[in-house]
Amino acid sequence: IKDSIITIDAMGTQKKIVEKIIGKEADYVLSLKGNQGNFNEEVKSYFEDAIESNFRDYPVSRKTTLEKGHGRIEKREYYQTNDIEWYVEKDKWKNLSSIGMVRRTVTTKGKESVEVSYFISSLKTPEEGPCEVFAKAVRSHWGVESCHWILDVVFREDHSRVRMNNGAANQSMLKKIAMNILKQETITKKKTSLKLKRYKASIDESFLTKVVSEL
Repeated sequence: IKDSIITIDAMGTQKKIVEKIIGKEADYVLSLKGNQGNFNEEVKSYFEDAIESNFRDYPVSRKTTLEKGHGRIEKREYYQTNDIEWYVEKDKWKNLSSIGMVRRTVTTKGKESVEVSYFISSLKTPEEGPCEVFAKAVRSHWGVESCHWILDVVFREDHSRVRMNNGAANQSMLKKIAMNILKQETITKKKTSLKLKRYKASIDESFLTKVVSEL
């Protein structure tokens, strides 16, 4: 994993895990939540104060993305800073270099929902310009989470009892291939769920043949 960027949920945000990541010459972007107690609250307060003051005297790198599609608008605001000298326990986290915040605002049918997440990272904030690397790492992590969610909901992967030899890995790979095939098919209506597509393919051989023939 040398030169990689490791992203982990809040459950994996632990000092020993951080040491192992750095020991493998990789970087980390780790999620912060209530399980880190005061650390999470202090990072939250920092960014809330920065935003309230319009970032005056707060050296924060920023990036904003906007995506539209299927009647849904998603705005993502990424914030990252190296300004962490105020955190008294920063030396306990190996190579801790920055903290980050991401605010996701989703608008669907006039209804708006906002989700805010906080992170710690060994990545340094760029001297100039937006926090591209941090944003890419967070986006990649959410992409993996989304994939795992689909595999569990559509293919019930977490309920699988396959354990022998390479069975679990092989089955997981086949499910991912099937998931990608169903995502790319153009026969059904755009709003048809993957779960319904999978069910239809299992009972309708002609539909299955058409889906596979699109490859």
